[in-house]
Parts: sequence; C-alpha cells; structure tokens
Amino acid sequence: MSYYLVIICVLFLYMNLVFVVSIIKKRNDVADIAWGLGFVLLTWLAFFIVSQYGIMALLVNCLVSIWGLRLAWHIYHRNRGKAEDRRYLEWRKQWGKKFYFRSYFQVYILQGILLFLIALPMLIINKSSDGVSVVFGVVGLFVWTIGLYFESVSDIQLAKFIKNPVNKGKLMESGLWRYSRHPNYFGEVTGWWGIWLIVIGTTNNWLSIIGPIAITILIVFVSGIPLLEKKYADRSDYKDYKKRTSMFFPLSPRHIDSVE
Repeated sequence: MSYYLVIICVLFLYMNLVFVVSIIKKRNDVADIAWGLGFVLLTWLAFFIVSQYGIMALLVNCLVSIWGLRLAWHIYHRNRGKAEDRRYLEWRKQWGKKFYFRSYFQVYILQGILLFLIALPMLIINKSSDGVSVVFGVVGLFVWTIGLYFESVSDIQLAKFIKNPVNKGKLMESGLWRYSRHPNYFGEVTGWWGIWLIVIGTTNNWLSIIGPIAITILIVFVSGIPLLEKKYADRSDYKDYKKRTSMFFPLSPRHIDSVE
C-alpha cells in the first residue's frame, strides 16, 4: 500500500473515531481538540512508515508536535466544565434530525480533508529529503518561533482576561491584542509558513506550499477570522476597536489609519 494511501486510511479511521467519541460525549467540540492531535498523529505515522529518520524531518515533526499538543491542551482546558461550543449548539438547532449526518461530513470528514492538505509539508519532508539548507532551516525555525509566541502568549493573555470577573462583558484590547484583533490566528498561520520554509529548503518540493496556503485561506477568509468578526460586528466597542487595531498583522494602533 502506498505511503499516502496508508496515511489517508489512518486519518479516515481517526476522524471516524473522533466522531464516535463526539456522539458518546454529546458534544461536537471534541473535534477542536482532535484537530491539533491529528497533526501529531500524522507526522509521526509518516516518520515511522518511511523509516529514514532525517534530521530536518525530525525537526519538523517535533515542531508540529509542540504546536499540536499545546493547541489540543489549550482547547481542552478552555472547554472543560463548560457547555458545548456555541457554534455546534447553533448547528444542533439548525440541523435538527440531520445533525449527526451533517456533522459527520461537514465537521469530521471535512476536517480530515483540511488536515491532510495542511499537513502536506510534513508528509513530504518525511518521505523525501533532497538535502539540508541551513539558511532555510534557520529562517524557518525563526518564523515558526514567532508564530508559536504569538499564538501561545495571546491565548494565555485572553484566558487570564476572561477568567477575571472584572472583565465580564469587556473586550480584550491589551497585550498582543492591542496590535492585532486576532494575534492567535496570526501566530498559527505564521507557524505553518515557518514549517514550510524548512520543508522547501530540504525537499525542494513546491507542492508543499499547499499546506500554508490552505491554513491561511481557512483562517483568514473562511472559518477563523470571519466567524469572530461576524460575532462581534454589532458591538459598538468592537467597532471602535476595529478602527484602531489591525485585523491580522500586528501593527501599532497609531498606524492603522494609513494601512487599512
């Protein structure tokens, strides 16, 4: 059985298992926890299938694992003891009797497809390493580190802000959130571009660019930023925040008028 076919089959089984867990737990937001863990699963599956144990592949696998495990733990900790995420609660009402059928395809199978596309860089580097580019490796690691910093620090800042009862009903506008309305999403996208730089410098396989492009489109134009922007669109305080704060790239608030 081919390399990619094995990975696709395992991924299909993984998403089906997560779907079963969601039925047992009666909450679809387990899919959010499974998202990061899915990348960890695929990256090490690819690593051991090929058995080449390349240095750069090992580096990429470790970076992806750090990102995926941190994200999964963050989402688990955030959701623990709370009701199901509001997105899925709304879908339960909208989809009615077709909820599980539509969830299977529109949440789990779709997530599996996206996961595979975004994971292409790490799947490619585990399968074929043409050489090692120190420059691309160092630059890629640097970019990935910036991404992880923005994603993890902004998540921590937001969690502390929400936990404080004094801030109930208020917007998070301090820390990294002062420079970007979505610093965590900026960090996630940046991290994947960092991974790609390491991969392209090692494999010279340009198909790997599908991964960072896919995550960028998904977060910036489809399900990440657009959904949150829509959620807060009617709030007057958010409208003011929106005027002075960059949507994605971290920028000084006083420069916003000249760049947006």
